[in-house]
Amino acid sequence: FGFKDKMVSIRRAQVEDMLKMQQTNVWCLPENYTSKYYFYHWLNWSQLLYVAEEVSTGKIVGYVLAKVDEETSDISGHITSISVLRTHRKLGIAYKLMCATHQDMIEVMDCDYCSLNVRVTNRAALNLYETKLGYLKTGVEEGYYADGEDGYIMKKFFKETDEYKKVLKDIQAGKIVRAKNKIPE
Repeated sequence: FGFKDKMVSIRRAQVEDMLKMQQTNVWCLPENYTSKYYFYHWLNWSQLLYVAEEVSTGKIVGYVLAKVDEETSDISGHITSISVLRTHRKLGIAYKLMCATHQDMIEVMDCDYCSLNVRVTNRAALNLYETKLGYLKTGVEEGYYADGEDGYIMKKFFKETDEYKKVLKDIQAGKIVRAKNKIPE
């Protein structure tokens, strides 16, 4: 899929893609990870890692780094990082990467939900997660990012679990914490 000279394919990441994924991260995001962290994800959850590859050049133009969260009692996925090069944004690549990893979270890992953190000021990401992918804001981690910005905790539920019902009840009751450094109106 793509437009004119930006034909892109979404495929499962291979071990040889890890350094290219890391480079894409360095170009796009202020939060960076060591190469060891990418290999750790690949060794443990390779079926959840996807890349967007430019067909004509083989260049990695986006990726999603995901895992199964071992810190919860439920089986849950977590998006560690997702990034798309600026030259390839607004083409639906992030959406397709997220859909691919969600599908494997459901079919391969039998996850109840997927969580992620996102800057409270990242309007484009919030629109993708809430409007297009159906994520719900379930809380805020104050000072989550290295620069002190708050991060929303968001979840996309794949099953109607007790936690899902509790989150919906909390949202309806207005119990979800709001960020202190909110998005400017």
